[in-house]
Amino acid sequence: MAVPRSNKESDKWNERYQAKGQTAGAANLSPVYVLHKFQHLLPVQGLALDLASGLGANALFLAQHNLQAHAWDISSVAIKKLNVIAKSLDLNLNTEVRDVVARPPEENSFDVIVVSHFLDRQIMPNIIAALRKNGLLFYQTFTKLRAQETGPSSDKYRLGKNELLDLCKDLDVIVYREEGLIGNTGSGFRNEALFVGQHK
Repeated sequence: MAVPRSNKESDKWNERYQAKGQTAGAANLSPVYVLHKFQHLLPVQGLALDLASGLGANALFLAQHNLQAHAWDISSVAIKKLNVIAKSLDLNLNTEVRDVVARPPEENSFDVIVVSHFLDRQIMPNIIAALRKNGLLFYQTFTKLRAQETGPSSDKYRLGKNELLDLCKDLDVIVYREEGLIGNTGSGFRNEALFVGQHK
């Protein structure tokens, strides 16, 4: 009998996070660049989701900015470690062990959604529909064009040129950056694309 996708995925990610040893210190967790750089765009209140959160650096950052932060990840190990970190920082997080592909966020449910280093094209419409009116999507992940070998080995999990703009075409573009291999590839923002968009 075939093993369900969610079981195989959760086992894979649990092994990876378990291999990281003891719970990482909060000081070692930084939010993704797009969220840190454009934090001034965040609303003063509202519901926020760190989708496929891993150890939840983005969720912690959102909670520190007075948002009601939720963190969902398929790895129970990652969520357990995140809960320990949140408690040590006296932050109230709503965490859930959840396969976001099988159970994406519900329509009209969040004011802010952050997605970092995760790509599943089939749930992009669900992610966008989950934003409330004027809600913001902060998205950053790896591109097929890369100056260094970082990120996933399979192009299935990497964006094509300007693909993120197409995937988010139903949102108003606030910020977009993708530098590809132009000029001095040892400098600048390479290997990834970032996007901030607002629900119309």
